[in-house]
Amino acid sequence: MVDSHIPPLIAVDPDPAVSPGSLVSADVREPTLPAILHEKIERAAAYAKAARSGATRRAYDSDWAIFTAWCAAHGLTPLPASPEIVAVFASDQATAGLNPSTIHRRVAAIGHHHRAGGYPAPTALPTAGRLAEVLAGIRAEHGGAKRQKHPADAAALRNMLTAIEGDGLRAVRDRAILAIGMAAALRRSEIVALEVDHVGIVAEGLRLTIARSKTDRAAQGAIIAIPEGSRIRPKALLLAWIAAAGHSDGPLFRRLSRSDALTASAMSDRAIARLVQHYAAAAGYDPAHYAGHSLRAGFLTEGAAQGATIFKLQEVSRHKSVQVLSDYVRNAELFKDHAGTRFL
Repeated sequence: MVDSHIPPLIAVDPDPAVSPGSLVSADVREPTLPAILHEKIERAAAYAKAARSGATRRAYDSDWAIFTAWCAAHGLTPLPASPEIVAVFASDQATAGLNPSTIHRRVAAIGHHHRAGGYPAPTALPTAGRLAEVLAGIRAEHGGAKRQKHPADAAALRNMLTAIEGDGLRAVRDRAILAIGMAAALRRSEIVALEVDHVGIVAEGLRLTIARSKTDRAAQGAIIAIPEGSRIRPKALLLAWIAAAGHSDGPLFRRLSRSDALTASAMSDRAIARLVQHYAAAAGYDPAHYAGHSLRAGFLTEGAAQGATIFKLQEVSRHKSVQVLSDYVRNAELFKDHAGTRFL
């Protein structure tokens, strides 16, 4: 932040030919920032931008574009926007059928762009009480239970792997993606961020380095152990892909051309979601019930069902809080030692 107490520049020994009035008219109210301060401000802005994940930035930019288009259609000014305008926008979004979480993210995006433009977020203004009431009403009216995708547990994943036909480059790659994504409880963004040198081969299986993830903003990294396996065999499937692809550095899982030729580009996270849905359908499941997160959820669901503790699950999933993990364990043990077993 620039020090607001920097004194204005004072002219010393002015030229007598210069009138006093010309000194008074010097722009002391808005002193020009030295170039080095401009550079520091730009660098600080870059750090602030980096604090949010790429997916969040893209979502916020999309949400802001939707809000500005809505304002233009109604003859309103998007920046700055009053809490009342944002409340009406949120109400319109709810009427259009958007779920509360999307609406709240869009309101957060509006606040983010206001702060970036030097204005307070509409939700932070003293007159934001009505906006808070509208958002609470949307939650109450349209909230309900979250519709979660089905987990690709061990049985589902084996069926999906079996549904992959042939031994071409795409088939070998896709088997490795499904196996590693589930075995390491990876988010789809983590799958596509893997590089060849992140894979460590040891006697027991694999040591997978996660260089950065959604909850690791400081980029400290983490190492995930993946056992050799005798059913899904994640190590064998990954080594088969590495041998078939033949690349020794760069992105681990690369995009293939339409003719299945290897490219130098990493896959997109959306491609992972489509891949999971494709093989879920091939295995006879409803693809609408599956997504990229099904691999991560599959490991946690199967691990809890097999008696793994919350803390052992956390070693792989890297959740900061055990609350989410406790839900997986609770669901796996709903009927274990049930209170009504002896009398129902």
